[in-house]
Amino acid sequence: MSEKKKRVNPLEELKAEDPQFYEIIDRFAFDQVINEEGRGLDEKTRMTAILASLLGCQGTDMFRRMLPSALEAGVSPLEIKETVYQAAAYLGIGRTLPYFEAVNQELKKRGVKLPLEGMSGAAAEERLEKGSQAQIDIFGEGMKDFYKSGPEESVHINRWLAENCFGDYYTRKGLDYAQREMITFCFLMAQGGCEPQLTSHAAGNMKAGNDRQFLINVISQCLPYIGYPRSLNALNCVKAACGEK
Repeated sequence: MSEKKKRVNPLEELKAEDPQFYEIIDRFAFDQVINEEGRGLDEKTRMTAILASLLGCQGTDMFRRMLPSALEAGVSPLEIKETVYQAAAYLGIGRTLPYFEAVNQELKKRGVKLPLEGMSGAAAEERLEKGSQAQIDIFGEGMKDFYKSGPEESVHINRWLAENCFGDYYTRKGLDYAQREMITFCFLMAQGGCEPQLTSHAAGNMKAGNDRQFLINVISQCLPYIGYPRSLNALNCVKAACGEK
């Protein structure tokens, strides 16, 4: 039997005035969920998924509280920055901007020199070619020349998807395809209303090596932070990606 884990609850301020709520959260999120047999993740992956989910659900205050635990679990400043960078493609600049401030404040407090090393993987003139190749690498040959498809009035959006979403972000160093697909799954799961894209990225995750059980474990570990409805929707999307009803 594996050793039982207990994580530090960063909501200590609730203990005095809302002790019953604190007890529920402490018992569930920071003990039961982490120790559920067969549903865990290594601590670094778990914390990365939680940070990505908090970005997705706009849980800025909780994100700030979880940052120290993520850094202590071995998620590097670079990996955290890359998670926030990629969030812009799936959440938009408007919802991502506060997280740059949160991360920069925490890193500066720890004496990390900013800016961090550049991670760009595609020159301006290479973005479309390399982005299109990343789509093929992750989703298969069916994505070949996808950026050229669609009606004339909107084909530019498919080109932007290849050039910007994949060319600007997925080609960056610091996270591999499997890690980027996992955080993308978390962004989409946590923001809700993106079930078609979530199903597609569940399939992309499995092609990148993040299997069905891994994704279920990701959902399980993020559930306390995003709630049951979005977690259950995500579970259905994983099943759909596997061809299950």
